[in-house]
Amino acid sequence: MPGPGILVPVDWTGPRLSRTIGLDAPGWRTWTVWTVGLLAYVVAIVNRTSLSSVGVDAQVRFDADASALSMFAVIQLAVYGAMQIPVGLLLDRFGARPIITIGMILMAVGQGVMAFADVVPIGILARVLIGAGDAAVFPSVLRVIATWFPAQRAPVLVQLTGIVGQLGQIVALVPLALLLHATSWSIAFGSLAALAVLFAVLTFAVIRNRPPQRKADPVDLSVNTDTGAIMVVRSSADLREGFRASWSHPATRLGFWSHFTTPFAGTAFMLLWGFPFLTSGEGLTPATASLVMTSLVVFGILSGPVIGALSSRHPTRRSRWLVLPTVAFQAISWLAVILWPGPAPVWLLVILMFALATGGPASMIAFDHARTFNPSHRLSTATGIVNGGGFLAALLAILFIGLALDLQGAGTPATYSLDAFRIAFLTQVPLWLIGSIAIIVERSRTVRHIGGVDNFPRS
Repeated sequence: MPGPGILVPVDWTGPRLSRTIGLDAPGWRTWTVWTVGLLAYVVAIVNRTSLSSVGVDAQVRFDADASALSMFAVIQLAVYGAMQIPVGLLLDRFGARPIITIGMILMAVGQGVMAFADVVPIGILARVLIGAGDAAVFPSVLRVIATWFPAQRAPVLVQLTGIVGQLGQIVALVPLALLLHATSWSIAFGSLAALAVLFAVLTFAVIRNRPPQRKADPVDLSVNTDTGAIMVVRSSADLREGFRASWSHPATRLGFWSHFTTPFAGTAFMLLWGFPFLTSGEGLTPATASLVMTSLVVFGILSGPVIGALSSRHPTRRSRWLVLPTVAFQAISWLAVILWPGPAPVWLLVILMFALATGGPASMIAFDHARTFNPSHRLSTATGIVNGGGFLAALLAILFIGLALDLQGAGTPATYSLDAFRIAFLTQVPLWLIGSIAIIVERSRTVRHIGGVDNFPRS
C-alpha cells in the first residue's frame, strides 16, 4: 500500500471513493468502551439540562429576570456550538480518549463553581465551563462508534446513543430537583460535580482511541476525479484543510441545517423555558409539569428506533419524509397550543411533547449525512459542523424567548403570564422557516453534487 500522500494513477473516473479499514464483529471490549462512552453522554445531558426544573430557584438565587436567566443557557449553548469545530478537529488529531476525559473534568469544575455561585457573572462562568465540557462528549462517542464498530452498525448505534442519552433529562427533571429541595443548592450541584469527576476517571481508564487490532489511525483512499489518482490520507491531515473540505460538501451543509431545524424547539423547552411555561403560564402544578416534561423524554425514546429504521431503509428520502415532516409537526403543534383559547388541555400539551420529542431522533439523521459523505480522517470535523447547527438554533430560540418575555414586562416569576409566553414562543417560527428553506436548497445541491439521487450512500 502506498504511504501517506503518495499518488497512484488508476484507470477510474467515477465518483470520489473513500473507505476505511474493516473491523471484525464487535466483542465484549468494544461494547464496554461504547457503554462507558454512552453513560458519559448521559452524565453530560444531566449537566446540560441541570437548570431545566430549577429555573425558578435559579432566578431567586441569582435575583435574575428572564433575559438574565436565558443568558445562562444561551452562553452555555454558544460555547457548546463554538466548540464543536475545534473539538472535531482535536478528535481527528488526538482521538476520543483524551478529549472526552477533558470534557468531563471541565463539567466537574463548572458544576463545582455553580454550587457556590450566587451572582449572575459567576453563574455564567460556571455555565461556560459546563458548555465547553459538554461539547466534547457526544462527538467523542460518535468517534468511538465510527472507530470501533463496523460501518453498517453505525446508524443504529448513533440513534441508540441519542435515545439513551436523553435519560439524563429525566435525572435533571426529577431527582436533581428533589435533591435540591431536600438539601441545598450547593449540595445538589456539588453532587453533579462529583459525578463528573467519577466519569472523568472512568472514561480515561476504559476508553481507547482505537481497537487493538487497528495499530494505526484510520486510512482513507481518496480519488482525484480530475487525474484518476488515489491518495492515501491519514487522520493527521491538515486541520484547516479538513474544515474547508468538510464544509464545501453540500451534504455536510445539509446535515448542519437538518440539525439546526429539528431539535432546537425541544432543547429550548427542556433546557429552560418548559417548566416556567407549564407552571406559571399553563397553571399546572409542579408535579404535573414534571410528568408532562418527562413524557417528552419517553416519547423521544419510543420514536427514536422508528425514525432510525425509516432512515436506514429510505436513505434517499430522509429529508423529505422524515426531517421536514418533523419540523412541520412541531410547528403545527406549537401553533395549536398557542392559539388554544385559554390554558391548553393536558392532552394537547402531551401531543406537543410528542412533537418536540421527534426532533431529537430526526436530528440524528444529520450525522448520517456527515458520516456517509465524509472520509474518516475528517469525520469528527464534519460531525462538529453538523452538531453546532442544532445548538446555534437552540441558543437563538432561548434568547429570543427571554427577550420577548422581558419586552412584554413579564420577565420574572411574579409577572409571567400565558399570553406573554404565547407571544414569546412565536419567535421560534422564523428559525423553522429559515432552516426548512436551507434544507431544501442543500438537498438539491447534494443530489447534483453526487450525480443523482441513485448515488446516495445506503448506510
